[in-house]
Amino acid sequence: MIQVYTGDGKGKTTAALGQALRALGHDYKVFMIQFMKGRTYGELITCDNCLPDFTIVMSGRDDFVKKGAPEEVDVRMAREGFDLARKVVAEGRHQMLILDEINIAVDYGLIPLQELLDFLDSCPQDMEIICTGRNAPPELVERADMVSEVKEIKHHYEQGVAMRKGIEF
Repeated sequence: MIQVYTGDGKGKTTAALGQALRALGHDYKVFMIQFMKGRTYGELITCDNCLPDFTIVMSGRDDFVKKGAPEEVDVRMAREGFDLARKVVAEGRHQMLILDEINIAVDYGLIPLQELLDFLDSCPQDMEIICTGRNAPPELVERADMVSEVKEIKHHYEQGVAMRKGIEF
């Protein structure tokens, strides 16, 4: 099945991580590729230290990507992440694949939408695929089996609170 977590609110990656923890509890192997992320988030530390069946790979820089005019390095890193996703599927060792921020990677022109849709069509029926990120394209929403929209009502960033270790990263 294909799950999509989208919307302007905080919690899309967190929801995908929750699904990963649930899967790990049933002896699934989980692989997560974080597109457009290059910072050492808490989930990376946890996986390295505690969860041998959960692999997370970053496929981006710790810098902002300019929508409509990404730098070559951003396109290259997204392509490397997407190639890795193909390899994970081809190897067949994981029951869940999380493409974190893939929706943004498509929206920003790093990964062509049709390429993502073709990839999803090629995935085994018994593999759970989770796509996260704002601005999920309508074609992906249509293709997905489950879509949740995370809506921002209020956010502490609006009050000047900076990113907090252990909460936002």
